[in-house]
Amino acid sequence: MKASQESQKKVTQLAGQPIKAFQLGRSAREWQHGYGTPSDGADTNQQHQPTWQLTPTAKQLIIYFSRSGSTELVASQLAAATQADVLELVVKRPYSGNYLETLRRANTERETEDYPELALRVPDLAQYTTIYLGYPIWAMTLSHPMTEFLTTYGRQLTGKLIAPFMTEGGYGQGDSVERIQAILRGQGARNNRYTRPLVIDGNRADQGTQQVATWANHVEAMA
Repeated sequence: MKASQESQKKVTQLAGQPIKAFQLGRSAREWQHGYGTPSDGADTNQQHQPTWQLTPTAKQLIIYFSRSGSTELVASQLAAATQADVLELVVKRPYSGNYLETLRRANTERETEDYPELALRVPDLAQYTTIYLGYPIWAMTLSHPMTEFLTTYGRQLTGKLIAPFMTEGGYGQGDSVERIQAILRGQGARNNRYTRPLVIDGNRADQGTQQVATWANHVEAMA
């Protein structure tokens, strides 16, 4: 089935919960390629529960991490376009709402390769044939919660179509897709196929519904 026309409408909720993305509406000068973007201090979950929308029959699953809300907004557009199940990655110790504090922590995690422990129960992924992986770009690569997820659960993605989508600060996807491929190989996942990635500027995440719908149709054609 083609991506739903409903997905072309502005989506401001995911699984019935509101989405707040702090950088939306900022001019390029104000946004500074994402530098200084605050968050709610709970990785989108200060005012609601982490997204967990799973059904027994869906063949597509959106797995995402969002610190400041832009990736979550894209995930909501994708969910509307595909009717896929949705699973939000959360960590035991959320990242600070202060950008510079988060930057210092992320730099230390990257240098030590000590990635944050996840705080969720990942279900059996056997029913899914397509996995959408959503994340913000940090330092031109994967954000660390997604790295931790792939390192811990990568073997469960064997044989699945992997569809990466990301929000970034205007400098592109970096090596994030290559990192996904390398981690999955390292964890023993085999026979994966990969779609072209969806890359969206973080301060324009609310303007991408048509782009998301077009990309979702591309993914569906490969499934």
